[in-house]
Amino acid sequence: MNIHNHSARYGRYTGGPDPLAPPVDLAEALDAVAEDVMAGYSPRHALQEFLRRGGRNREGLDDLARRVQQHRNDLLARHNLDGTLNEVKKLLDTAVLEERKQLARDAMMDNTERAFRELQLQNLPASTAAAVNDLASYDWQSGAAREAYERIKDLLGREALDQRFAGMKQALEGATEQDREAVSAMLRDLNTLLDKHRRGEDTDEDFQEFMASHGGFFPENPQSVKELIDALATRAAAAQRLLQSMSREQREELMNLSAQAFGSPELMAQLGQLDDNLRALRPGEDWTGSERFEGQEGLGLGDGTGVLQDIAELDGLAEQLSQSYNGSTLGDLDLDALARQVGQDAAVTARTLADIERAMQDGGYLRRGADGDLRLSPQAMRQLGKSLLRDTAKQLSGRQGRRDTRVAGAAGEQTGSSRQWEFGDAEPWDVTRTLTNAISRTAAGGGTPGSGLRLTPADIEVSETEARTQAAVVLLVDVSFSMAAEGRWVPMKRTALALHHLVSTRFRGDRLELITFGRHAQAMDIEGLTALPPLREQGTNLHHGLLLAGRFFRRHPSMQPVLLVVTDGEPTAHLLPEGEAWFCWPSDPETIRVTVAELDRLGRAGTQATFFRLGADPSLERFVQRMVRRVGGRVVAPEAGNLGAAVVGEYLRAHFRGQAFADSDWAS
Repeated sequence: MNIHNHSARYGRYTGGPDPLAPPVDLAEALDAVAEDVMAGYSPRHALQEFLRRGGRNREGLDDLARRVQQHRNDLLARHNLDGTLNEVKKLLDTAVLEERKQLARDAMMDNTERAFRELQLQNLPASTAAAVNDLASYDWQSGAAREAYERIKDLLGREALDQRFAGMKQALEGATEQDREAVSAMLRDLNTLLDKHRRGEDTDEDFQEFMASHGGFFPENPQSVKELIDALATRAAAAQRLLQSMSREQREELMNLSAQAFGSPELMAQLGQLDDNLRALRPGEDWTGSERFEGQEGLGLGDGTGVLQDIAELDGLAEQLSQSYNGSTLGDLDLDALARQVGQDAAVTARTLADIERAMQDGGYLRRGADGDLRLSPQAMRQLGKSLLRDTAKQLSGRQGRRDTRVAGAAGEQTGSSRQWEFGDAEPWDVTRTLTNAISRTAAGGGTPGSGLRLTPADIEVSETEARTQAAVVLLVDVSFSMAAEGRWVPMKRTALALHHLVSTRFRGDRLELITFGRHAQAMDIEGLTALPPLREQGTNLHHGLLLAGRFFRRHPSMQPVLLVVTDGEPTAHLLPEGEAWFCWPSDPETIRVTVAELDRLGRAGTQATFFRLGADPSLERFVQRMVRRVGGRVVAPEAGNLGAAVVGEYLRAHFRGQAFADSDWAS
C-alpha cells in the first residue's frame, strides 16, 4: 500500500453560503411577509420590512444598522486628532530640557555662547511647528537632545507615509538611510506608473515590474494597477478628510512641520505628486469631507487616517443595510467589512438574512408576475393556507371542546357497498375490493409470479356513504373602507385563505367561490384576494354579491348551496339594471328591498346562509337578524381575531349537517 503525504490548508469558508449549513427556516418569514401582503403591501416591500425587523430570535437590518451607527459614534467620541502634534511637542520639550541641562553643566563653554544659546531656547515660538523649524539649524550640544530632535523628523516622516501606506509608521521605526532611499525609489516609480496610467500608456508588464521591485510595500497584494489605485486612493482620500477634520491651527502646524519629515523636502514633494495623481484617477472618492472628533484619546496621522477609513467603511455599510437604492439586495452586503467593524456575529446575522431573501425568491415563494412585480407564488399560498388552517383548527378545537373524532368521508354512515374512486373523493378505501381488483388485473395480464403487486388508480374503490353531500360554497367578503379602517382587513383575508386551503386539500369535491363586495362585487381567485390593497371607496353592495353568488350556485345545481357572508355594515349600494351601482348613506329603502329580494331567491333554492357580523353596530345587528329569519339562516358575531375559526366552523357544520368531525383530521 502506498501512502502519500498531502499538505492541507484550512481557513474560513468564503465561497458563498456555507454548503454544510442547515437550510434557513422560512416559515416565520413567509408568515410575516404574507401578513404584510394581506395588509396591502407589495411582496417586495413586505419582504424588506421583515428583513429590517428581523425575527423573534434574530436581529434585523435595522438592528445591524444601529450597531454600525453606534460604532461610528464611539470612534468620534473616543478620539481626537492631536496625537501627532502632542507627540512632537513631547519630543521637543525633551530635546530643549536635555539641551538646557547640558548647557548648565558644561563648564568649558564660553559664558557668552552659553548665554546666547540659553536665550535662543528661552525665546522659542509658542507654536510647536515654528519652534521645530527654528531649531532645524541649531547645533545641539547634548547627544540626548539631538536624538530627541531627530526622532521628531523620523516621526513626521513615518506619519506622512503612514497616511498613504497603512503600517509604514511601524515598519520604518528605526529605519536606516538605505530604508528611506528604498521608500523614495518606490514613490518615484509609483508616480511614474500612475502618470503613464493617466495617459493610457501603461502596460501589464509595467505593473508586474513595479510589483516585483516594490511589492513588499503593499500587503494588500493588488493584482492589477486598478486594484493598486483603488487601495491607494481610498486611503489618500481618508488622509485628506483627516486634514479637513482638524482645526485651522492644527492644519497649519502640520503643514509647517511637514518640511522636517525625514529632513527631506523631496519626500513631501513625492507624496504631493502621489495625491495629485490619485485625485485625478479617482475623482469620485470623498476628498473634501470631514468629521468632528470630540474624545480624549489622541490619534496620529496614520492611525487617524485609518479611523477615517473605518468611518467611510461604516458609512458604506449603513447604505448597504438601508437597502434604499435601486436594485438593492442583501447580496450587496460586504460581510467581511461588517465582521471587521461590528463583529463576526453581525456578519452571521447578515448572511442568514441574505439566505432568507435568496431562498424566498429562488425557492419559489415569490415570483414575478406579467407586470414584473413580485407576488406570492402558489407554493407560498399553499404553505400559508396550511399554517392558517392549523391555527384555525386550534382555535376551533378550543372553542368547541370537541374530542378527536376521525371522519374520512364527506358525511354519513357506510352502506357496505363500494364504488370506483374518482378524483376529489375523500371516502375511505375499501381495502378488500381494491386488492382484489389489483390481483385480478395482474393475473389477467399474465404477471410474472413473485414480481409483486402494483396498484393503479383504476384498482381503487372507496366505501359508499349514505349521505355523500357535496357543497357549492360562496364566501362573500365585505371590502368596503370600514373593513380596513377598523382593522378587519387582514383577518378577512386570513379567513378566506384558510377556508380555501381546507376546501382545496381536504374537500376537493366541493366548489368554492370567493366574492368581494364594496361599491361593486366581483369574483376573485385567492391570489388576487390576498394581494388586494385596502380600498377607500364607499359602498357595501351586498345585492351585487348575492347576484354573483346565485349565478355560481346555478352552475352547480347538484350541490348543496352554502352562503357565508362576512360584513361590518348594512347595504348602502345596489346594482341598477344598466349595471351601474347606486350608493346612498344611510341605506336607501330600495337598496334594502332589492338585497332582501335576492336573498329570498337564494333561500327558495335551499341555500344554507350564515352571516358573520363584525362590530357592534345595532342597525347592522337588526338587519342581519331580519335577513336570516327570512331564509332560516344563522348569525355569528365573532371578534376579528376569531373570524377564521367561526367561518371554517360554519362551513364544516353545513357540510357535515350536525355530525361530529375531527379538527385534527381536516387540518392535518
